[in-house]
Amino acid sequence: MQVRSRQRWVRGLGVVALAVGAFGAGSLSGRGAHADPPSASPYRRLGVLSEVLAHVENSYVDPVSEDRLLDGAIRGMVGALDPHSSYLNREEYALLQSDTSGDFGGVGVEIDARGEYLMVVAPIATSPAERAGVRAGDEIVSIEGRDARGMSVDEAVRRMRGAAGTRVRVVLRRRGAADPIRLELVREVVHVTSVDAELLPERIGYVNLKSFQDHASWELQLAIERLTTEAGGSLRGLVLDLRNNPGGLLDEGISVTDEFLREGLIVTTRGRNGAAQDEARAQGPGTLPNFPMVVLVNEYTASAAEIVAGALQDHRRATLVGVRTFGKGSVQTVIDLSDGGALKVTIARYFTPSGRSIQAQGIAPDVQVEQVDLPDEPEEGSASAPERERDLEQHLPHRESGDAAPPPVPGSEMRDLQLRVGYQLLRGMVREPAATAAPPRSAPTRR
Repeated sequence: MQVRSRQRWVRGLGVVALAVGAFGAGSLSGRGAHADPPSASPYRRLGVLSEVLAHVENSYVDPVSEDRLLDGAIRGMVGALDPHSSYLNREEYALLQSDTSGDFGGVGVEIDARGEYLMVVAPIATSPAERAGVRAGDEIVSIEGRDARGMSVDEAVRRMRGAAGTRVRVVLRRRGAADPIRLELVREVVHVTSVDAELLPERIGYVNLKSFQDHASWELQLAIERLTTEAGGSLRGLVLDLRNNPGGLLDEGISVTDEFLREGLIVTTRGRNGAAQDEARAQGPGTLPNFPMVVLVNEYTASAAEIVAGALQDHRRATLVGVRTFGKGSVQTVIDLSDGGALKVTIARYFTPSGRSIQAQGIAPDVQVEQVDLPDEPEEGSASAPERERDLEQHLPHRESGDAAPPPVPGSEMRDLQLRVGYQLLRGMVREPAATAAPPRSAPTRR
């Protein structure tokens, strides 16, 4: 999650160790004026750092750059905090900024550190990674021959991004696959759109919100207005798909939630010692009609996406369908540093309107649905088709008129089980009189 300007609410998926250069500045703070014993000074061990630096520079078997040593010390310091705090040098900071703006050169995967290896949260639609068959849940074993065990997210991003047309070799491990998957991907300029949408049968809208980048709430407004027009002026219900959504900008998550709530708390943040830092509340103007809603979530729904899901669940505005979410309930801020890099550091935990902390436990759905691959319907007469009376030799002929085949149930053709269940639940909700549509709005306004 990120804060804009000098401090930004930052996307909380990054992992590099972080750091920062405030040794000199810290030692020049006013603390030296106090008569505290030396053991009370937080900077008392900087002398040990200087001592180690001198020994390494003088005694290490090969010459080594002082900048490299200090960079490693900073990264190690911040890396001792949590998986989402990190030091970003100038190059890494530029990557972070391109990540939240939505345009970059690379292979098109969202990744996160979950265990020993980095994991694919989701391939980006139409990207080289998606076309090569990369799936959510794949583990990255190596990049360009370098073992990815323990590799930070920022380092992996740096290695996979590059000029369009260049190639990068990646080895993946997939659950259930006996052998590693070896791919050579050609980098492209990847543009990430936050929203995909389509109108389902019976005037039910479907919106897949893939990440919370700049203008995600704007894209959502446009998508819902288009669906409303296609539905003849009003939607009877909406499926909001937050599966595989890794989060992003906190203010975009708040704006998206505000689209569906007329009033009330959206999220609160609490800093050190549980002190309240900030809260966000819904604003009435511009709220969408109160049509029934289902929100789809899974184990890769994280961060800002969990804020949206938690707020809609607490306000009973939507029914959550799927499996428990990832559980990333912390907030990071990005602070510009004098070397052109940045410090990304965790400053708070966030809480849903009812006071639930999502950190390390996630959000449980209202309707638990594990995602499974649905078997194909066997063709009549095939070896896998069930045997019936008419298939038996010398069966008696049928002489009377038979029952007409029942009409297909809308949504039964969906191969996505979680979406099918969510859609069928929504159909049951909208059998009640449809929600009264709000007066049509003019072109969406950014909030």
